[in-house]
Amino acid sequence: MKNSPDRSAHFNSFNEVAHPLVAEANKTVTIIISVLLVLSTFAVYWQVQDHEFLGYDDNMYVTDNLTVKAGLTKESVMWAFTTSSYFNWHPMTWLSHIFDYQFYGLNPKGHHLTNLFFHIANTLILFMVLLRMTGTLWQCGFVAAMFALHPINVESVAWIAARKDVLSTLFWLLTMWAYIHYANKPSIKRFGLVFLFFALGLMSKAMLVTLPFVLFLLDYWPLGRLKFGQIKDSDGSTKNNIAIKSEILCLVREKIPLFLLVVGASIVTFISQKSVNAIQSMGSLSFSTRLTNAMVSYLEYLKKALWPKALAVFYPHPGNTLVVWKGMLCGIALVGITVIAIRLLRKAPYFAVGWFWYLGTLVPVIGIVQVGGQAMADRYAYVPLIGIFIVVAWGLPELMAKWSSRGKVLAILAAMWIPTLMLMTWVQVGHWKNNITIFKHAIRVTDDNAIAHNNLGMALFDKRKLEESISHFMTAIKINPYYANPHYNLGNALLGTRRTKEAIFHYKTAIKLNPYDVDAHYNLGFALAQKGNLREAVSHYRETVRLRPDHLSARKNLEMALLLLEKYKHK
Repeated sequence: MKNSPDRSAHFNSFNEVAHPLVAEANKTVTIIISVLLVLSTFAVYWQVQDHEFLGYDDNMYVTDNLTVKAGLTKESVMWAFTTSSYFNWHPMTWLSHIFDYQFYGLNPKGHHLTNLFFHIANTLILFMVLLRMTGTLWQCGFVAAMFALHPINVESVAWIAARKDVLSTLFWLLTMWAYIHYANKPSIKRFGLVFLFFALGLMSKAMLVTLPFVLFLLDYWPLGRLKFGQIKDSDGSTKNNIAIKSEILCLVREKIPLFLLVVGASIVTFISQKSVNAIQSMGSLSFSTRLTNAMVSYLEYLKKALWPKALAVFYPHPGNTLVVWKGMLCGIALVGITVIAIRLLRKAPYFAVGWFWYLGTLVPVIGIVQVGGQAMADRYAYVPLIGIFIVVAWGLPELMAKWSSRGKVLAILAAMWIPTLMLMTWVQVGHWKNNITIFKHAIRVTDDNAIAHNNLGMALFDKRKLEESISHFMTAIKINPYYANPHYNLGNALLGTRRTKEAIFHYKTAIKLNPYDVDAHYNLGFALAQKGNLREAVSHYRETVRLRPDHLSARKNLEMALLLLEKYKHK
């Protein structure tokens, strides 16, 4: 795990420049910035303590999860490390939910505040890590403030089911912190800490597979361990290509243990998601469609970073309706920015590092391999946009380098922009209060959102607002007739209004679309029994028991239906 003498020398020269800057920085200002980051983040997110659990994944992770609700036991810990339920293997995330339930039970306040605590911790660690690497106080403070207060990050903080985002990012930043110390003075012990934090991060969310790539970017800037042709040899000549290749190989070789973790995590994640059909088959969405959506999404994230409006819990995938020319234009724009980043590699290294940070960290979730039915998701930008914030924080002052009043202008811009973000974030956090508010908002800001209509219908059904729920289930079906869930839910609502015949039709449609829907089989059996069709009811009760042998209500109803059939047979 030792570095070559050349690379150690490069990093030592960085230390000689950066560390005195950090040491000379006004410690009082550093503390004030840290306190302001904490207080402002609390201010915009404090309302989450009054928010509810959502019926959208919070039920799977907490409220309906019997293992999590068992609390901290030997069995629950073993389950956390062995289950691949709900699309992923992330034992650290499961353990965090189990610990929360152990302390807070089903009081959502504690679960929300845990997410907020992790977000604040991430903000402070990001600030200190950047400051440790660059020694530039105000740029680091700006990046941390953008990360803490940007509305696009609300989803990761205000949604209990997004715990894996804030938790994995904590380990991401701790890995960076450990890597800085390792790069300063390489040793097996220090690299072991890098390896440990990275492993814990992967066990929180597999999206961390891109972290070794980011560490390699940091080797170039700001750590200065890799400088290509910028470093002079002792005789004053520029380093030749052989020396540069050797330097790159050494930096890659030291990260081989991290790459092995990446391979293992990728395999486990693929198997987990494939086993529950979370990964869309290659036939359901063509490669051209997925690539087009990916190109558009890259620019859409940038647009939302610049002006975060129309943020939603779910963005429907446009499928084949997304025109190819739009993807081509977005692709050309991305290539253009990438060319600029490469050309500015030596003059403005922060631009290349920030841009490639953004591009690279989005790769696992950009949709080339489509997981789920969304086109994009705000939570996916939680880490990637740090790269863009870095570009802005270092790039804007450099663009204004010749301005005599640069400092005042930058201060005014920050004083205008950050409070604006805080207000927008406060409003966005409010949308996450409960199931009704979050899905009503999603319907307002997106088009043809069948999932939002279905979930709003479920929320209204829980409030016994049956007619309103029926309207939204029917809208969801109109948008996507092949979406099984609203058919099942509509069946429930119709059954609640005693429209049994219509309910039976939609239960049967739901089963046709998803033959493994246990609840649809059971409720269809119940509706058929109400209509006196016992023989057909028996077949669906039997299918329910076959699919879920521990379904006690289905077993009981099956016995009663068989007894009634036997009774009528002898009449």
